[in-house]
Amino acid sequence: MTISKIHFSSVRSDWATPRDFFARLDEEFHFTLDACANENTACCPRFITPDENAFFLDWPGTVFLNPPYGRKIGRWIAKAYHESKKGATVVCLLPSRTDTAWFHDLCVKGEIRFIRGRLYFDDSGKRAPFPSMIVIFRPILVPLKDGEGK
Repeated sequence: MTISKIHFSSVRSDWATPRDFFARLDEEFHFTLDACANENTACCPRFITPDENAFFLDWPGTVFLNPPYGRKIGRWIAKAYHESKKGATVVCLLPSRTDTAWFHDLCVKGEIRFIRGRLYFDDSGKRAPFPSMIVIFRPILVPLKDGEGK
C-alpha cells in the first residue's frame, strides 16, 4: 500500500485566504491589520508586505495573520503571541499540525478553533491538502522584561 506524500506536506507555503471565510472572521473581530500579505492577497486596507518585514514591526489593534506555511511558521506564531503580550488581538489561520513543536509551545497558549472540513484557498475551487485551524491570541498585557520586545 502506497501513501501519498500530499497528506504530509505541501509544495506550496503561501495560501491566499478564502474571502468568504475571512468575511465571517471579520464580522466577529473587525480586523485593522493583515500582518502578512501583498496587494493581491490583502484582506484589510492596512497590511504588511514581505518587503516591510513584519517581524520588525509592531502589530497594533486587531490583526489577521495567514502566514506562509513553511519552515518559518513557528517564528510567525511566536511573533503573533508576542504581539498579544503587547496588547494586540491576533487571529491566525494555520494548518492544523498538532504534532509540531510550535503547536505545543505556542498555539496552546491561545484559543484554538479547529475548522471542520478543508478550506478552499485562492478561490481555486480545490480544497487544501491539509486541515486548518484558527488560533486566537488575545491581549495578555504582561509587563515586558528589560530588553524584550526590541
